[in-house]
Amino acid sequence: MIRPAVELAAAARPTSPLTVLVPTCNEAENVAPLLHGLQAALGGLPEARVLFVDDSTDGTDALIRKLAPGLGIEVDVLHRERPSGGLGGAVVAGLASARTPWCVVMDADLQHPPELAPALVAEGERSGAQLVVGSRYRAGHRAGGFTGPVRSLISRLCTRLVRMAFPRTLAGISDPMSGLFAVRRDLWESAELQPEGYKILLELAVRTRPSSVAEVPYSFQPRHSGESKAGYAEGMRFLRHLTRLRMSGTRGRMIAFTLIGASGMVPNLIVTWALVRAGVHYLLAAILANQAAMLWNFVLIDSVLFHHRRSGRGRRRLARFAVLANADLVGRIPLLSLLVREARLGPVWATGATLLAASAARFVITDRALYRPAE
Repeated sequence: MIRPAVELAAAARPTSPLTVLVPTCNEAENVAPLLHGLQAALGGLPEARVLFVDDSTDGTDALIRKLAPGLGIEVDVLHRERPSGGLGGAVVAGLASARTPWCVVMDADLQHPPELAPALVAEGERSGAQLVVGSRYRAGHRAGGFTGPVRSLISRLCTRLVRMAFPRTLAGISDPMSGLFAVRRDLWESAELQPEGYKILLELAVRTRPSSVAEVPYSFQPRHSGESKAGYAEGMRFLRHLTRLRMSGTRGRMIAFTLIGASGMVPNLIVTWALVRAGVHYLLAAILANQAAMLWNFVLIDSVLFHHRRSGRGRRRLARFAVLANADLVGRIPLLSLLVREARLGPVWATGATLLAASAARFVITDRALYRPAE
């Protein structure tokens, strides 16, 4: 279900009470024009509220409180002294305190047009949708607010990636990475949200699987002021979040663990081949190559697959992982020797066979013991 943003913004007036939820982090230069835009959009709606969930250190919360009294609309600020979960965590905190049947989420940097806030809710009322997404990727609209073609390309690639990861769940959502959307209370209250980073819509859509979704296309605007929060760290958080969503459940984790283990075979076999070629005995080469693969696998497993279960110091986790990774040498080395001497396999092929044999047992121990869920 898609209606033009211009048509909706001009005519749509929702009948339901709504909360506009705006997460902020050092947006002092943006809040004044944003508040005036929301004042124009929400004026005349008797039960409209603006809620800022603020993680700022630049006095953004104080500025909002100073500007709010003269606006004629209800404005509240929830300042988090100890932010957790990034922007997504701020949205979850805001949803928990929202009292209205609908909540509209938008950014504070004016890349999301404030006038669309009531239009999104009106479209939800008209269509009966539980979730209404502001989409940058519908015909006739543009995602022109990115700071350069590289960011635009990265955004489109990430969108393609998440749609490939969840082809059924996201079938009706053209812009699952959008930060502009309206959600009905019955949908968000049914969810156990565990956001990481700023892609809260993806978390919400995958966790809740809404029965009906509508979209309102819009043109993404240039950032009014300040710098984007996107960067390498947020990119890694996004990848961890996507992996956790896709690999939730034992079956999913086992698939991911197997894929990581398979990728670890590459450095293992390369090091084995290089050492054997250099004249090192194949059994010693297998032991040394196992250390290279162990480090490779640990970095991926610890930083991506089991990131949310990590506890204790990194060195201690590495030590325990190294013990587990090398424990299977007790079985692998005799098997490797047998395959080379009796089955006449080459050292590299025999090493590959023993690695496959050890993978399933290693997953069970890693999943149930090394990174066991918190009680």
